[in-house]
Amino acid sequence: MTDSQVVSFYRGLGTDHRGRTLAKILEWDNDALEEVHDYIQWLFPLDAPSGASRHAPVLTAADVDAFRRDATVTENLRRSLVRMLAFYGFELIDNDKAPRVAPARDWEDRAGVWLHPYNHNYLRLTRMMRSLSLLGLAAYARALRDALLTESGLIGRDVIGSTTLQYWKDAAG
Repeated sequence: MTDSQVVSFYRGLGTDHRGRTLAKILEWDNDALEEVHDYIQWLFPLDAPSGASRHAPVLTAADVDAFRRDATVTENLRRSLVRMLAFYGFELIDNDKAPRVAPARDWEDRAGVWLHPYNHNYLRLTRMMRSLSLLGLAAYARALRDALLTESGLIGRDVIGSTTLQYWKDAAG
């Protein structure tokens, strides 16, 4: 059986719809991650079509199975999470008990880029948690959700609305 384009992309053997490899996207600086809008669907694919990109992969049951059982694919998904966490000003603390997400040293600087009302990054974060949950990394999705809910509690609902908070809660289970 031949891998789908998204599984091949995650194995490091293929490209997205624009010819970009996973490794190349993960090397982007924060400005590129903010300015380009069609990569997040490849880093965190879902089993439903994207409303933002007609080129976004739609996961099949076979794709989900590959993500859950192939160590290379799983590790690359984890690497995608680590890169995006850094973009948002978080870090992954991966220990024997359970993963945890915490503000990084540059939290205030990074949060200043995206943490304001009605920001498109809220949708990206929801996608990330849904994808991680679907693809076998639910503990990581919950860790991200917990960090976001903790920080949103400190920031207040005037920045992150109750609807977004509910999406985040639902996305990570």
